[in-house]
Amino acid sequence: MATRIRLCLQNVILFLCCIVCSTDISCRNEAGEPVDWFIMYKLPKYKIGEVSSGVEYMYLDSSVGSWQMSKFMVNTSQGAIANTLNQLYKGKVYTSNSSVYALYNDAPPVLDYIQGYGHTKGVLLFDQSQGFWLSHSIPHFPSFPERGYVYPSSGKVNGQTALCMTYKYEQFLRIAKQLVYIYPRFYNCSVPAPFLVDLPQLAQLCEGSKPQLTADRKAEELFSIQGDKFVSFVKSEHFVDDIYTGWVAQVLQADLLVESWQTQGHDLPSNCSLPKHTMNIKRIRLPGSVLFQSHHDHSKWCVSRAYEDQVTCIGDLNRERPQLWRGGGLVCSFHPLIYKAFRQVVDWYIGC
Repeated sequence: MATRIRLCLQNVILFLCCIVCSTDISCRNEAGEPVDWFIMYKLPKYKIGEVSSGVEYMYLDSSVGSWQMSKFMVNTSQGAIANTLNQLYKGKVYTSNSSVYALYNDAPPVLDYIQGYGHTKGVLLFDQSQGFWLSHSIPHFPSFPERGYVYPSSGKVNGQTALCMTYKYEQFLRIAKQLVYIYPRFYNCSVPAPFLVDLPQLAQLCEGSKPQLTADRKAEELFSIQGDKFVSFVKSEHFVDDIYTGWVAQVLQADLLVESWQTQGHDLPSNCSLPKHTMNIKRIRLPGSVLFQSHHDHSKWCVSRAYEDQVTCIGDLNRERPQLWRGGGLVCSFHPLIYKAFRQVVDWYIGC
């Protein structure tokens, strides 16, 4: 009898622990379950030989192993991004003093475009335990909390990427300092009083002021909740150079193949003048024979050309001249699964 009662109590405790774990703020997968990280690659509307809806996307996390076509559409309230953001929207966390949130985009929804901010887009949501950082390339996204999850019609035309990472609270103290360099346009945010001592720079950004910098760029190691290593590279407008060529490739000691949205007349050619080179990707081939040109892809990412380097970076900046004078960043991973997923979709690039 005593043994049976003890087993029952253990099961109750285990059940309660699972409930607590499932309510922690984190990136959420396609089924709404917590994950360490995920990556979304939204397909462009115009692919080679095909016109599609512009809301289909491929999904990747450590459990699925390779790109998977999602059964959801990015403009519905289902799927990984919606599940992740609905922690802010549906739970009305934005009205609470127990968590920090920030929505930033140099081209925010509804509001007019204002020059001077970094070319960067993303979402932070965390409490004093943990939370997520969602970095993406989608203009006019996400919507204000009061509106709930809305995907902009303007985000259908081009390809887009999003990287979500789950971190413990201590990592957000580092992320906040990184954001100072890129000077994001926070169009909706809250840093409640219990967080002000730990996050003074984030509070300043939230108020619209620009904290002082001690350098023109900064690299910071970050570790996800499961221990995966990421490196955040951020530059201010005072570092007037291509982030890929002039900094990241040289620091990582890797030749990089770069996918970024380049506008005609402002694009930067492949660069082989420094010890490590950067080469522009011109065509992408995702699984299922999804083939499209880089000028239909608004995403920004790069991979090392050599397979042994295993470098993948996802971020903010395009390889074009005006963005030499813009703040922005990249989050780099050394995870072999992420590298394989991105390296195998490079269909054609302009070499040296």
